[in-house]
Amino acid sequence: MKLVAFVCGLSACLGATIGIVAVSNIPLIKETSAQPVTYMAAPAQSARQQVEQFRDPVAGRKNLIGDDFLSAEEKINVAVYEKVNQSVVNISTLAERTDFFFRLEPEEGSGSGWVYDRLGHIVTNHHVVAGSDVIEVTLHDGSSYAAQLVGADPQNDIAVLKIAADANLLKPVDLGDSSILRVGQKVFAIGNPFGLERTMTVGIVSSLNRTLRSKSRRLMKNIIQLDAALNQGNSGGPLLNSQGNLVGMNTAIASISGGNSGVGFAVPVNSIHRVVPQLLKFGRVQRASLGIDMYGKLGAGLRIAKVVPGGAAEKAGLKGVTLERRVREIRGIQYVQESLNWESADRILTIDGKAVEDTDDVQSIVDGMEPGQSVNVTIVRDGRQLDVPVVLDLER
Repeated sequence: MKLVAFVCGLSACLGATIGIVAVSNIPLIKETSAQPVTYMAAPAQSARQQVEQFRDPVAGRKNLIGDDFLSAEEKINVAVYEKVNQSVVNISTLAERTDFFFRLEPEEGSGSGWVYDRLGHIVTNHHVVAGSDVIEVTLHDGSSYAAQLVGADPQNDIAVLKIAADANLLKPVDLGDSSILRVGQKVFAIGNPFGLERTMTVGIVSSLNRTLRSKSRRLMKNIIQLDAALNQGNSGGPLLNSQGNLVGMNTAIASISGGNSGVGFAVPVNSIHRVVPQLLKFGRVQRASLGIDMYGKLGAGLRIAKVVPGGAAEKAGLKGVTLERRVREIRGIQYVQESLNWESADRILTIDGKAVEDTDDVQSIVDGMEPGQSVNVTIVRDGRQLDVPVVLDLER
């Protein structure tokens, strides 16, 4: 009991010094002599072995229960983390914002990213760095570097940064293939939730081929749904398979409460395969465009509201809404009345034989094509159905 009193007294002193947090509802251990206590003796050890065990608890555990103290599942978890954790980076951002009184106020943000190659290219989500004036990347060894934005694709929420770091510190992630993912497959997410560096969570692929709105309001396709815990700061971190290969990039959480708990989503690595090389070469994605700015929904198909001046649709002769002006006279005063004539606009029924009912249909069809490719657009004009060939332009 004297020993107990001494430990309690020491804990009280330490608690006052380092702020130990007490946990309630833990039952106290009561002394009893009703049942004898049996101790399992460990194999005899030399004094040297006992010292080494004290210095290295893991080594001591190995001595007690053998070298193979991890389960098969634990071995995979550990192997994935050890392979990839040093490839994950922390991204800090700073942006100048004006308050209600037009005073500049700094706005800080943070997220995750991963090393793409030894040239210093870092991949993350576009929304992590969008609008930032200063971007800083911190590597696994704690060294920080100012980062420059190489290019971004808001539609797929992908951005590429560049830092001037020693190649020996850069450990690129091995890219996998998201087309062979299966629902139920185990996946691992590594990131920096709440600033806690290189945190790993484990889950499964919950569903595939989801669609998700990016912050640019464009539709992201083939999104991976997962149940591994994602929190603020996980955005831009890698999603990995059991071989430690990247199969996606964590990007969003769907939550009814608006909090960080909910269904997680990741951009598939095959989108990254397609987008990142273009960002490195052009700074943007070379995406095909039909050359139509605005649409309207009136009846079957999709009405053309406005074509891009000099764009693919205008060159092909497609027509949008016309603005009509009429002069009206009321009590001797003339007024000019303007109105949109939707009947003058072409109505798109199909693109390359695929039915079109909304703008997402148009985007899905055109995104699978290349600039310069010719497509057949079936329209209705003045009550007549026409087929109009359109040579797709480069998206502006």
